[in-house]
Amino acid sequence: MTSKQTINLITLGCAKNIVDSEHLAATLDPALWEIHFDEDEPADVVIINTCGFILDAKEESIETILNAAELKKRGQIKQLFVFGCLSQRYADDLRKEVPEVDDFFGARTIDDIIAKLKGDNTIKTDRILTTPAHYAYLKISEGCNWGCGYCAIPLIRGRHISVPMEELIEEAQKLALSGVKELIIIAQDTTYYGMDIYGERKLGELLRKLCQITGIEWIRLHYAYPTTFPSDVIDAMAEEPKICKYLDIPLQHITDNMLSAMRRGLTQKETEELVAKLRSRIPGIAIRTTMLVGYPGETQQDIDALKQFLTEARFEKLGVFPYSPEEGTHSYEKLTDALTDQEKQDRADDIMSLQQSISESICEQRIGMQAKVIIDREQDNFVVCRGEWDSPEVDGEIFVTKSSLEGKDQTPGKFLTVKITGADLYDLYADAL
Repeated sequence: MTSKQTINLITLGCAKNIVDSEHLAATLDPALWEIHFDEDEPADVVIINTCGFILDAKEESIETILNAAELKKRGQIKQLFVFGCLSQRYADDLRKEVPEVDDFFGARTIDDIIAKLKGDNTIKTDRILTTPAHYAYLKISEGCNWGCGYCAIPLIRGRHISVPMEELIEEAQKLALSGVKELIIIAQDTTYYGMDIYGERKLGELLRKLCQITGIEWIRLHYAYPTTFPSDVIDAMAEEPKICKYLDIPLQHITDNMLSAMRRGLTQKETEELVAKLRSRIPGIAIRTTMLVGYPGETQQDIDALKQFLTEARFEKLGVFPYSPEEGTHSYEKLTDALTDQEKQDRADDIMSLQQSISESICEQRIGMQAKVIIDREQDNFVVCRGEWDSPEVDGEIFVTKSSLEGKDQTPGKFLTVKITGADLYDLYADAL
C-alpha cells in the first residue's frame, strides 16, 4: 500500500461496537487511509463490525456482509474484512459461505485487524468519533462473568476485563478537549468494573474522577447489572451534580421463578429493595430497564406478577424483548422452549402496552417543569434536545420551539433551560427560558 486508499468502516449493533470502531479508526495512518463511516459510501476497502447477540442482529450482519460481498464480486471494492461478535462466533461457517471476504477477525481484540491495515496498536486512548461531537460513549470493560441463562455474551466476548483507570481518565480528557460534553459509560456490566484489576469494584471511584474533568458536564451510566449493586455508585450518583439522575439497569424479570431460571443471581425481594433504594437515595432518578418475556418455564402467573411490578415501579423507560434461544447458552442446552414465537411476541406486546400508558403519564407529569437540556440537532421548527432523563438513540427527546430561542446559541452541545409545555407517549415539547 503505497498510495492513499479509502476505507468504509460499517458498524452494526450496540454502542460498545461503536467504541471499538472508533478506536480502530484512530489507529490507522491518515497518510495511508481516508476513512468513511457510511454504508453507502464507495471505498477501496470495506470493514464490517458485526453484531451476533440475537437473531435479528445476526440477520442484519449477514445481510450487510452479503451485500458487500456482491459489490466485491462486481469489482466495486477491492478488499472486504469482517470482525466483531458474529465473526467471533461463526467465522469458520462464514468463511465457507462467503469466500469473498478476505479475512475474519474476532471480537475480543482488534489487534489483528490493526496489524493487517498497518495501524498502530499502541494507541489506546484515541478515538475518531462517529457520534455527534458533543457526546461520546466510554467503554470501561470488556466481557462478562455472570453467565445468565439466555446470554451468549460470555461466549462471544469472554470473561470480564477492565480497562485500567488511568487509560479511561486519559481517554475522557481527550474527548473533553475535542468538545465532548456528555460521557455515556458502557460495558457488558459497568458495576463489575475493577474487580479483575484492583480486587474490588471501582465504578464509584471512576465516576467521581470523571466528574473532575473540565469540559465534561454530564455523565450517564448504562448497563448496570443489578446483583450486588455497589452502594458507593448510588452515593456518587446522589452527590455528584455532573452525574445524570439516570440509570440503565437491565432487570429482565421479577418473579423468583424467572430470576432463578434466568440465573440472574438475585430475588424478587432484592430487586424491589434495590429499586426502592435508588428512588429514595436519588430523588427524581429516571430508571431505564429491559424485560425478557417468553423465557422457558414462564407462566401466566409470572407475566401477571411482572405487570403488577411494572405498575408499581413505574419505570421511566422500558424495553421488552421476546426470548430468542441462542446456541451454547444454558437455556438453549438445558431448557425446553415451549412457547411459539407469536406467543412470545404477544406477551411482549402486552407488557409494552402497559408501559406506554405509564410513559404517557410520566411525560404528562413533566408539563410545567423547568429542566436543563442539551441541544442535539435542528428539525423543522424545533431544536431537538434531551434532558438528563433521556439517553441518545434509545429514549425520548424534547422539542424546543425555535421561536423561543431567538438570540440564543443553538449549537449542538450547548445547554439550555426550558419549560415543558406539552407531552406525548415518549417525547416532550418546551419553550426556552
